[in-house]
Amino acid sequence: MTGPEITLAFAPELHVLAAPARRGGPSAVRTDGSSTLGHLVESLGVPLTEVGALLVDGREQPVSHVPREGEHVEVQAVRRPQRVPGAPLRFLLDVHLGTLARRLRLLGVDAAYESADIGDPELASRSAAQRRVLLSRDRGLLRRREIWAGAFVYSDRPDEQLRDVLGRFTPRLAPWTRCTACNGELKDADKEAVRDRLEGGTQRTYDVFAQCTDCGRVYWRGAHHAQLQTIVDEAVREFGDAVA
Repeated sequence: MTGPEITLAFAPELHVLAAPARRGGPSAVRTDGSSTLGHLVESLGVPLTEVGALLVDGREQPVSHVPREGEHVEVQAVRRPQRVPGAPLRFLLDVHLGTLARRLRLLGVDAAYESADIGDPELASRSAAQRRVLLSRDRGLLRRREIWAGAFVYSDRPDEQLRDVLGRFTPRLAPWTRCTACNGELKDADKEAVRDRLEGGTQRTYDVFAQCTDCGRVYWRGAHHAQLQTIVDEAVREFGDAVA
């Protein structure tokens, strides 16, 4: 590039996303003289979903700002907790985040997810049409302009992913109210009404059941309940009281 030269510094939280040469302190960046600041930041590896304020010589500027010679740019991380205005807080997760989707649903958080890879264009379109926050570890997907809102999931470990999303967005928790398989809402179910869906051992051992209003799946406090209860208890303890 032969345009203006600026200095640019990413917040420490963004170093994991930035191009290796930009992960320290301020560095010189040669621009083309016409690209916006938002385009420049994304070209250096950081999706705008992860960017908070853009400070140019100490003053906040929009992503549409075109950098000029000698300017100093500070790219701040998005503030946490992050508020998403204008719609109930709902999520859409890409194909690689199935465990995170099930854990969010376990906590009663509306988390849409499909196990099949439906492709980036369809995910972005659904985010816009359904006004859902798109969660992904794919920076290219998060750069698509048509998404309604998005967030990069920083870890590849489900426990850390869950803490990241809960800490960033502080969704309302209502454990045991959603189907972990399809995201539908659960209702109390009479044992006789669901008997034909139960194996003999379950029929003899358990008496309290819930059923998904969408897919019909039946739930009870089986062998894995203690493990799931631990996930619920830790989330509620750290991120807020459960909804009664």
